[in-house]
Amino acid sequence: MGSLHLALLSISCLVSLLVVGLALVVRFKSPNPRAREESENYYLCIDEKHERQRLGDINSEPTVDLSIIVPAYNEEERLPVLLNDVHDYVNSRRTREPGFSYELIIIDDGSQDKTSEVAMEFAQIHGIRELKAVKHVVNRGKGGAVTQGMLCAQGRYMMFCDADGATQFSDIDELLERAKISERDGLVIAIGSRNNQALSGTVVERSHVRAFLQWGFHTYVTILGVRGVRDTQCGFKLFSRKAARLVFPKMHVERFIFDIEILLLARYQDIPVVEVPVNWHEVAGSKMSIVRDSIQMALDLLAVRLNYLLGNWTVSDNR
Repeated sequence: MGSLHLALLSISCLVSLLVVGLALVVRFKSPNPRAREESENYYLCIDEKHERQRLGDINSEPTVDLSIIVPAYNEEERLPVLLNDVHDYVNSRRTREPGFSYELIIIDDGSQDKTSEVAMEFAQIHGIRELKAVKHVVNRGKGGAVTQGMLCAQGRYMMFCDADGATQFSDIDELLERAKISERDGLVIAIGSRNNQALSGTVVERSHVRAFLQWGFHTYVTILGVRGVRDTQCGFKLFSRKAARLVFPKMHVERFIFDIEILLLARYQDIPVVEVPVNWHEVAGSKMSIVRDSIQMALDLLAVRLNYLLGNWTVSDNR
């Protein structure tokens, strides 16, 4: 009887510790996005006035075919590669579709270098009036930068891509094609995937360490209930405007794990999600610490799942 009592007491202690641990995760790891500073409601471009312009609103009617949002933190060295890639793509597409319109929104997320200046200089040299540079007063994180960019985008379709140019930008055509096929009632999300290249002929170049970490993270994500997506973290995702309206105003996460919240919100609101193979290569200069940020992402993901499961965060259908 004593052994049974001791066993029950041990189980009770373990359960109590688990409950306390989960409560601490929710209490201290739940994100609390800050409101925009007044200056963050404006962007710079190379118009005739050379004045700041007021940002748009995701709830307005679209004015361009495609919005491209680029979150950038201390990316003065790597950003030009992406800008050249986008510029080449736009020129090629306008040859095929003379009426194609777009906007390129660079979200400088509190950089300490010349990220904004590099973007504006590129726009000036190439005469790109569609480039809009937004400067955050304080760094939010990649997810926060993407969300803020999406909330002001004016495209019929809206996408975000990483500033390092790791993904071949012309792959956007495949995402758009697959999105239009899978779109339902104006809703669709097409996400680039680095995990099914063997079936598609696309090229993915990554270190063995990153490949192992991605496998481990994917397993963890699956355990926590986000299933059916091979590559949740690829920074190359496309949204119909209606889908973006249902997702981004509800976002909480501003750090690396924001991709998971996007997929959760898509699932909760029955938004079709299609994975599309993309060409990707690892680029030196990542701001991510493999050990520190992997632990941070694991805790953040647990906090996200707990908040939705406990009803602290709710999803109302405002379509």
